[in-house]
Amino acid sequence: MTVNVAELVSRQASLDPHGTALVEAYGTERALTWAALDDQVSRVAAWLSGQGLVAGQRVALVLTNRLELPVTYFAALRLGLVVVPVNPRAPQDEVTALCATTGVRLVVCDPDWAATFAGAGLPTVVAGDDDPQAPVRPFSHLLQVSPGPRGLPPAPADPETTALLMPTSGTSTDQRIVILSHRALLANIEQVAAVEPAPVSADDVVVVMLPLFHVFALNAVLGQAVRQGACTVLVDRFDRDETLRVIARHGVTVVPLAPPVVAAWCGRPGVQTALAGVRVLLSGAAPIDADLVEEFGVSSGHPLEQGYGLTEAGPVVTTTLGRSGDKPASVGAPLAGIELRLVDKDGTEAEPGDPGEIWLRGPNLLSGFWPDASGGPDDDGWFATGDVGILDADGDLTLVDRLRDLVIVSGFNVYPREVEEVLADGPGVAEVAVVGVEDRETGEAVRAYVVASRPGADPDTLAAALREHARGRLARFKVPREIVVVDSLPHTTTGEISKSRLRAAQARRGVLGLQ
Repeated sequence: MTVNVAELVSRQASLDPHGTALVEAYGTERALTWAALDDQVSRVAAWLSGQGLVAGQRVALVLTNRLELPVTYFAALRLGLVVVPVNPRAPQDEVTALCATTGVRLVVCDPDWAATFAGAGLPTVVAGDDDPQAPVRPFSHLLQVSPGPRGLPPAPADPETTALLMPTSGTSTDQRIVILSHRALLANIEQVAAVEPAPVSADDVVVVMLPLFHVFALNAVLGQAVRQGACTVLVDRFDRDETLRVIARHGVTVVPLAPPVVAAWCGRPGVQTALAGVRVLLSGAAPIDADLVEEFGVSSGHPLEQGYGLTEAGPVVTTTLGRSGDKPASVGAPLAGIELRLVDKDGTEAEPGDPGEIWLRGPNLLSGFWPDASGGPDDDGWFATGDVGILDADGDLTLVDRLRDLVIVSGFNVYPREVEEVLADGPGVAEVAVVGVEDRETGEAVRAYVVASRPGADPDTLAAALREHARGRLARFKVPREIVVVDSLPHTTTGEISKSRLRAAQARRGVLGLQ
């Protein structure tokens, strides 16, 4: 029985030592066989152990999609360490706050982050071969270490051991950090592997253009590829045309993507030719417009498979693979081993065909939220997602709405309160409310409504100043796509801003001064 995710690497190394495991597509196109990957994982694990790190301690990965990320990820897991994946393109304050909150003991990062972490007194390893300024270590030094005759310290044999701490938002008080065990990650990998037709097989070449600090890319894509022994091609940054060339050049057969990629490729000349060898295209990082799904299928020559998931579920919950192809709004049916039910506002089962909150039960669910593991599944194993959906007669799920105010931009969670706090601290703001709006490319976008503190303020000038202010404090996907200056905002009888009335007003447009 597999109890540690890193065992998947050693298993493939024994089955196919000379097969290609990983390719870094840009630049020098570095590659690793399964044997070489397993060897590097052991060497990095030996180095980490030599630094005194022991099971349960946290290691942060602040890396783009490059070979050092999966090597360090599996090395840390092999020792029983806990990995904290971090967005390397997030603002410095957000990144350092996450590392402090989770008690990170060591950081492996891209070169442009080395000075930040070294300056904060954190032991730091920088990706690459160049010798950075001490005390930062180059990653190449780690690969010179051998586990020695005694081998590595044994990792905990308990599958409930924590593997990942995955943040679901930024640095506001609404931030939640999901605790995912080896049990949860392995269960979801096996649940996806059981889908027919299989999304990934040993003969496939899988492209990872989604960021590996996101659980969809890290576990549902990379984890599945390693489990199946498929080759993974790493793409650091999506480029509309270059990524298509990478897919054609490397013979990619499985393409997981997000709505912005679908929109960028939809109707693009040469897309059908570049994707000619592709077997499966999957969108699962964010909701996607049904019309775009149909349009992409026609223009690309491939049906676009969809799914629904969330970080707390490791992440995949449903898939359209193997389902009827005439439901572009559907996200498919639950994976085997996952129970899904819809619950009404009064806590009872929703009537067939009626919307209800999505509750889940299965071995792939989170242990709870950091630091005390609270907020996880209830005593009966059920976890309330906060998402609302409808199940049809075939058991296929359609997403309707969210109970909470969470906005999902290209698969990344944005809590309105965090954005509101930043904008409220900006120049000339008396009051602010942030909501999500539908967006063809990103699923949702952030829109802010602002009341100026000074009557007669120029709306365009104020909006531009606030956007610039937000760019310095928030990750790019959290910066409002649109800032609307209004005369007033609707309030409840208790004085709180009524976002339900705000959404209704924005749907009508022109009300409350919305332009």
